Amino acid sequence: MSASSQDVTRSNLSQITEIGTVFVPVVDREHSLDFFVEQLGFEKRVDYEYGGGRRWIEVAPAGASNTISLVPTTEGPVRRDDRTYCAFATTDIEREHRRLHSAGVSVDPHIARAGTPRSGLLALTVVVPDPVPAQFFIRDPDGNRFLVFQSSLRE
Repeated sequence: MSASSQDVTRSNLSQITEIGTVFVPVVDREHSLDFFVEQLGFEKRVDYEYGGGRRWIEVAPAGASNTISLVPTTEGPVRRDDRTYCAFATTDIEREHRRLHSAGVSVDPHIARAGTPRSGLLALTVVVPDPVPAQFFIRDPDGNRFLVFQSSLRE
């Protein structure tokens, strides 16, 4: 490859360095903040005012580089449509399923895996017959669904 073609290739590389935050629409942000911190065990990473009294809140699992931003209705209407746009990884799926259930989180009754179907990520009417790795859904107080899956660190 010539020097000029290497320069062109380098100039096409993204300057984006990571996925920063996932937006989760919520109606009652205090209730949602309590859910993520008290029930899921996440940390509150950011909490400040912006743009005429609006509030920016981010939560994340301890040590995670990506966050979840609890987006208020002042940014637009909250739509409940059973779609899942975010997944959480765990190194112990059985333990996390029990922990979340005992913390009062709305959690699927069973862990789906090969031979145990689960509903689709984007529609409840879709069935995934053999999901791998092991996984289950949880729901926040606003009905947002999140997939929890067994990370490859332990499979």
